[in-house]
Amino acid sequence: MKKFFIFLSICSLTLAQQKTIEERVDSVLALMTPIEKIGQLNQYSGGFDTGTKTADLKTGKNQLIREGKIGSLLNVIGANATRKIQKVAVEESRLKIPIIFGLDVIHGFKTTFPIPLAEASSWDPELAEKTARYAAMEASAAGIHWTFAPMVDIARDPRWGRIAEGSGEDPYLGSLFAAARVKGFQGNFSSNKNIAACVKHFAAYGAAEGGRDYNTVDISERTLREIYLKPFKAAVDAGAVTLMCSFNEIAGVPSSANKFLLTKILRDEWKFDGFVVSDWNSIGELIPHGIAKDLMEAAELGINAGVDMDMQANAYITSLDELVKEGKVSQSRIDESVKRILKLKFRLGLFDNPYKYCDSLREKKTIQSREMLDVALEAARNSIVLLKNEKNLLPLKKDLKRIAVIGPLADSKRDPLGPWNQQRQPDLVVTVVEGIKKKLGNSEIIYAEGCKITDTSKSSFPEAIEAAKNSDAVVLCLGESLFMSGEAHSSASLNLPGVQEYLAKEIVRTGKPVVAVLMNGRPLTINWLSQNVDAIVEAWFLGTESGDAIADVLFGDFNPCGKLPVTFPRSTGQIPLYYNHKNTGRPYSHQNRFSSNYQDLDNSPLYPFGFGLGYTTFSYSNLQLINDRLQKGEPLKVSIDLKNTGERPGVEIVQLYIRGITGSVTRPVKELKDFAKVSLLPGESKKVEFEVDTEKLKFYDIDMNYRLEPGEFKVLIGTNSENLLESPFSVVE
Repeated sequence: MKKFFIFLSICSLTLAQQKTIEERVDSVLALMTPIEKIGQLNQYSGGFDTGTKTADLKTGKNQLIREGKIGSLLNVIGANATRKIQKVAVEESRLKIPIIFGLDVIHGFKTTFPIPLAEASSWDPELAEKTARYAAMEASAAGIHWTFAPMVDIARDPRWGRIAEGSGEDPYLGSLFAAARVKGFQGNFSSNKNIAACVKHFAAYGAAEGGRDYNTVDISERTLREIYLKPFKAAVDAGAVTLMCSFNEIAGVPSSANKFLLTKILRDEWKFDGFVVSDWNSIGELIPHGIAKDLMEAAELGINAGVDMDMQANAYITSLDELVKEGKVSQSRIDESVKRILKLKFRLGLFDNPYKYCDSLREKKTIQSREMLDVALEAARNSIVLLKNEKNLLPLKKDLKRIAVIGPLADSKRDPLGPWNQQRQPDLVVTVVEGIKKKLGNSEIIYAEGCKITDTSKSSFPEAIEAAKNSDAVVLCLGESLFMSGEAHSSASLNLPGVQEYLAKEIVRTGKPVVAVLMNGRPLTINWLSQNVDAIVEAWFLGTESGDAIADVLFGDFNPCGKLPVTFPRSTGQIPLYYNHKNTGRPYSHQNRFSSNYQDLDNSPLYPFGFGLGYTTFSYSNLQLINDRLQKGEPLKVSIDLKNTGERPGVEIVQLYIRGITGSVTRPVKELKDFAKVSLLPGESKKVEFEVDTEKLKFYDIDMNYRLEPGEFKVLIGTNSENLLESPFSVVE
């Protein structure tokens, strides 16, 4: 204990001398042995093991920490648990270097917020920043310093289960959410309520062939830079202090050994000065990828490519010392990584107060506070997308005598939490049945499950059909289980699982008004529902406050304003299907069978990117360009008149797209470049103005130079990516 207080005194003295973090890092580095340096690059899971050579962690973890052989642990949770381990690091090891505790805090800690894909439906980056900030408050109160989030992978294939963890298909919208979540998690590191963000998965993980998780990616450098890297760049520019490399390869090189990604782009071009951590055993996986013959060669490839910390592969701690002695890895390369990791520990304040995040009283006060739940409700409401509302069935009237709430997700407390619900608390989840009961105290709520999510039997249909017949309206809750999306949960089919569509057909056959509420982590193919039910509410997985948020929308206490951040296909045969596609030399024409089309299906999506209805209507008119011939550097100024033509106040997300007509390389048919959320009272009009910097018109030309080419363009503005007004403009030299 005496040595520990001497150590704290030295740290305080250093602060008093106003040394920079870099100087403090150098002073620690100078005291370290080669093994202690390598130890800082070593991360293990404190909670579970997947067969990698870490058996000694469970039996001798404290001894490894005493020997300076662990720089970070993940899956250790709780203020008391982290304090206990941190005490070993700072009171029993030679140099008293604190441990960083990491955890996958993806969409909340114990208070579960909507999955990121749902939250992206809000088109509200400030809301995403807010939920990230509150998630950080809860996680930090439980001793966590570092989250492996946000996931910013662009996903154009909904078969890929991890589409649930990102912000959809668009690089512009995805970039805004990436930056917002980094800012929300990290703040300015001035308090113990901030945690370090880790942007993942670098890079193009969402482009896995066949939508199959961990699979090969093979895309052009142009597509890599223009689509998949943009959210990562936005996150780095927002101050992200760590990145995680991905499992996949690109053009034959796995990301954990990819110098082009990790050194040329990340370090040389973007000037990123944080550190890179591998994904779980991804350095070890260089062996089955086929570019490393053993763990030692995998360690050599990983460290020389630019991976600073090895998560769970046990590669660096067992191999780097020998690799340095053999001259295959330089000591300076090791030192670079150590300095990056130490720098974060100083920025988090762990050298000055290693127990900064180990406050059990704050943990009890913060976890699932009323304030947390209020933010969860706000996020859930704003994440809902209304896909259909035939004859204005919604909002339902509150004086209905009997409402049937039917379906395998109607009263589920587990599934609304979605994948990556970190410290799941299903007992606190408000189900749809519970939310409606709270909303309508005087109505009779008739609940029938109808079937399980993946049932092949229709034996429970009769009870559900009888409930529908005895009701004035039906709320039919369908979708996926939480285990059907997320990591390692890719699906070849996007249809409703089991016999759920058959259940829907039987309920619709009763003739009662039917509202389908979907809970899912990806777009589904819901053609029959779209054609036959009266209303469809896309609720995704909304987290702890699901039932209250859904009830607020169903009964009009919240006017839905969400828009889809991803395209809904008609069939898996259309995939990949995304709005910002390229034209062909033979674009589709119904008058020309020798054009790009399917024989058996329309090219168009079921619901396009940016689509979403509300309980009022809006009209767009009078699209005006202030200047239709732009000099380079001169912004495009454009306006449009928006009017609320309905009978309720509402919020409209006005979307602005740009199309480059010609260029040295082909351009997408349209690209989102800006949007505005506008609130209007019934009958109210507003001129919505945009100013688009010509920086947003740049692209990678024929020689891969990122620049603005003079030429002809169109600006397109409207309510979604298909329903748009347009006007031409040009950029001149």
